Amino acid sequence: MSVETQKETLGFQTEVKQLLHLMIHSLYSNKEIFLRELISNASDAVDKLRFEALSKPDLLEGGAELKIRVSFDKDAKTVTLEDNGIGMSREDAITHLGTIAKSGTADFMKNLSGDQKKDSHLIGQFGVGFYSAFIVADKVEVFSRRAGVPASEGVHWASKGEGEFEIATLEKADRGTRIVLHLKSAEGEFADGYRLRNIIKKYSDHIALPIQLPKEQAAVEGEAAPEQEWETVNRASALWTRPRTEVTDEEYQEFYKHVAHDFENPLSWSHNKVEGKLEYSSLLYVPGRAPFDLYQREAPRGLKLYVQRVFVMDQAESFLPLYMRFIKGVVDSNDLSLNVSREILQKDPIIDSMKSALTKRVLDMLEKLAKNEPEQYKGFWKNFGQVMKEGPAEDFANKEKIAGLLRFASTHEDGGEQVVALAEYLARAKEGQDKIYYLTGETYAQVKNSPHLEVFRKKGIEVLLLTDRIDEWLMSYLSDFDGKGFVDVARGDLDLGKLDSEEDKKAQEEVAKDKEGLIERLKVALGDAVSEVRVSHRLTDSPAILAIGEQDLGLQMRQILEASGQKVPDSKPIFEFNPAHPLIAKLDTEQSEERFGDLSHILFDQAALAAGDSLKDPAAYVRRLNKLLVELSV
Repeated sequence: MSVETQKETLGFQTEVKQLLHLMIHSLYSNKEIFLRELISNASDAVDKLRFEALSKPDLLEGGAELKIRVSFDKDAKTVTLEDNGIGMSREDAITHLGTIAKSGTADFMKNLSGDQKKDSHLIGQFGVGFYSAFIVADKVEVFSRRAGVPASEGVHWASKGEGEFEIATLEKADRGTRIVLHLKSAEGEFADGYRLRNIIKKYSDHIALPIQLPKEQAAVEGEAAPEQEWETVNRASALWTRPRTEVTDEEYQEFYKHVAHDFENPLSWSHNKVEGKLEYSSLLYVPGRAPFDLYQREAPRGLKLYVQRVFVMDQAESFLPLYMRFIKGVVDSNDLSLNVSREILQKDPIIDSMKSALTKRVLDMLEKLAKNEPEQYKGFWKNFGQVMKEGPAEDFANKEKIAGLLRFASTHEDGGEQVVALAEYLARAKEGQDKIYYLTGETYAQVKNSPHLEVFRKKGIEVLLLTDRIDEWLMSYLSDFDGKGFVDVARGDLDLGKLDSEEDKKAQEEVAKDKEGLIERLKVALGDAVSEVRVSHRLTDSPAILAIGEQDLGLQMRQILEASGQKVPDSKPIFEFNPAHPLIAKLDTEQSEERFGDLSHILFDQAALAAGDSLKDPAAYVRRLNKLLVELSV
């Protein structure tokens, strides 16, 4: 063993300590995944070397046969995994093995509940990689040297997974990484060729480079032990290059876990080979769970990019639009050059063609999931629905397809679940209905009980209830679906078209004319607080509501802009009153202008509260209400 220098003991990052403790105590039911995770990391290291060696052939150091080797020692109770990939420097080892540098770490830790069963699912969302070694080992040693640096700059990392690790510099002749697992006393089963072979075949058959185990050789008495021979135990061919008929569901699922660093199976996948003007293969997956950084639009994302089966880039974001950032998988092109960079990708017309085709492929995959497995699609929508709602603004060419995949709560479904498709809504539409009606708000309870829905309940017309913060912004990009326009029931002067009879319309005109005097009094009393006062055709039970002008921002958009520090344009609501309500009838006969003004403002403030808005002057509202209560009690 080489002499070690610059030896020091360092502490793990706090998150690593928590993750180690969790894995050791939560993943005991599936211990064998440690080998899958370590092989996956080794495969990535070899991919990175292969790519860097394209421009720096010296990095191969004369050893171009890239492979992973797994060996074991029953007596010493060790399992060793070795790759001749890119390797690590001392700084790399401290960074990659001592900290978790993945975005979403804080959210991950915040979500840990202490319930081992639940937390093991969270680990699957976060990905475990190297730390899974501690599920079966009470000590892990890593010997590594980065390709291209002198043999004297090898690194030795060691830890018992108890809060700290040792790191030292040592001589290492070969590039790459060797990991030695000192198995726990109860985990001796893994120091066995048959067991290791089965695990590799089960989880890592898809890895596109040889994974080798020692060949068992019988010793001949009196002769020197023969030189160790190795045999490849996996297919060692890129899974996406194989015909679909030759790939099992289990192989597709394991490959997903490799590319996504996920524990759980994907919801769906699409494997396709394109030939002709463009030639490329793609294998795209819809995950079963959302990652923690899903809503961080600047977080790393994208597909693994290969060019003629040579790994080029880990997160190539140019092949899918941003609203599909949850999609995992690989794309392998025959038409791109091996020295392609992110900057070149952004300007290459070939990429635009591939992006358009891959985007349609994902939408087709989601349509198929929604049609054939609606319960599965419900789960997809809960995880990724808000991200899909970014689609109509970003992807005008596929707006109709995306709209068909959207799901909403509605007055037809009780409970607030977003399960109603626009096609279902239209299939239930009333005869003569040529619009899709919707209402936005902060919570389901607020919109479900909104006075704006009263006339729709009376006439049995379904209304979509939109409560995500993104919904009002979404609807500004969705003008119609299947030829039917969208109408915000809280905006402008409500026109139900053919759903209102000629008698209804005539009666409304007569009432409006009859109440012209009351309208003028209310305009004077409310003054600058409103842009207009009018008789309402929306109300059956409530005395008054506030409507939004056709061109004005709704409450959701105002709140989003205010929260981001942007200036919000001034706008005033339209005050609508229900002439048939007893309070309005009393208001109409009120002789005292002071009392009339107080009652008008109380009705205005109550309508604002019902719309989910906050009062501009709560103290004035309380003062007027108390004054009214005192008068009533006298």
